[in-house]
Amino acid sequence: MRVVPPSHTHAQVSGMGIALPEQVVKNSDLEKRLDTSDEWIVTRTGIRERRIADKDVATSDLCIAAAEEALRDAEISASDLDLVVICTVTPDNPVPATACMVQNRLGAKKAGAFDLSAGCTGFMYGLAVGSQFIETGFYQRVLVIGADMLSRITNWEDRSTAVLFGDGAGAFVLTPSSKEGYGLLKFRLKADGSGAPFLMVEAGGTRIPASEKTVKNSQHYLKMEGRPVFKFAVNAILDGVLEVLKQENLTIEDIDCFIFHQANVRILENAAKQLKIPMEKVFTNVERYGNTSSASVPLALYEARQEKKFKRGSYVLMVGYGAGLTWGSALMRW
Repeated sequence: MRVVPPSHTHAQVSGMGIALPEQVVKNSDLEKRLDTSDEWIVTRTGIRERRIADKDVATSDLCIAAAEEALRDAEISASDLDLVVICTVTPDNPVPATACMVQNRLGAKKAGAFDLSAGCTGFMYGLAVGSQFIETGFYQRVLVIGADMLSRITNWEDRSTAVLFGDGAGAFVLTPSSKEGYGLLKFRLKADGSGAPFLMVEAGGTRIPASEKTVKNSQHYLKMEGRPVFKFAVNAILDGVLEVLKQENLTIEDIDCFIFHQANVRILENAAKQLKIPMEKVFTNVERYGNTSSASVPLALYEARQEKKFKRGSYVLMVGYGAGLTWGSALMRW
């Protein structure tokens, strides 16, 4: 029987979990195989190290570890879940959805499951989708996981991309908010498909199916045009922040913590400067994990909570941006 909630009901984050591979790859390790240096990488990206999964680990494995912690944090069991949404561009297999494998392994027997692909913005899209099911009253417990293993689609001979990416997963359990005016209050999702060529894996789909030739030409690796992507990313943060603040009649000063997709610390600094946000309000962990795609925002929020960057009643504003080109923001009152 469908439960119809009061009009003010929002989804809240009632549990969080993360998963990171044990292997740490430092910039000094990359110096041995690429024409680069620790100084060059840090100066241009702020990244000092990243986590890379072992060859026998798949995206679903990271999802399971993050989900189990999130379920413990929320104090619910997998059998209570109504829906599992996995946001990823690196699924275990093209078919079936990785979410179905995770649903089965978790024992979420009554839950629906599907994957969502929106590049590094994936988790923001997934968070919005999961929240709508709760706000409409269709579901009461939704698991949203952002997980990617970009190391599997990275050309480790290309210094322009090999230094940027890492593997990881972050999971949120969403439930109806118990207090009016709290939880996930507002979302803003956008896309500009004209920028699709700037960040793309060329082969492996129906446009250019996998073949011996595509493998030989390294067309299964992620390719990026750095300058237009950098400019887009800064503008995406500006738009994501300003749009949501305007809709909710809030100011920069009202926000206690800003969580932006962790792609490059220079992007975050540039955007913060233009928005006049003090950097102490902008949480960063890109120096330790690099760009983990859909896992980036949940990883950052998880650690920001650990470090007490926000408290009960705080406003937190999240912005993701990535391939598509896509971007999205969410305002949460904790």
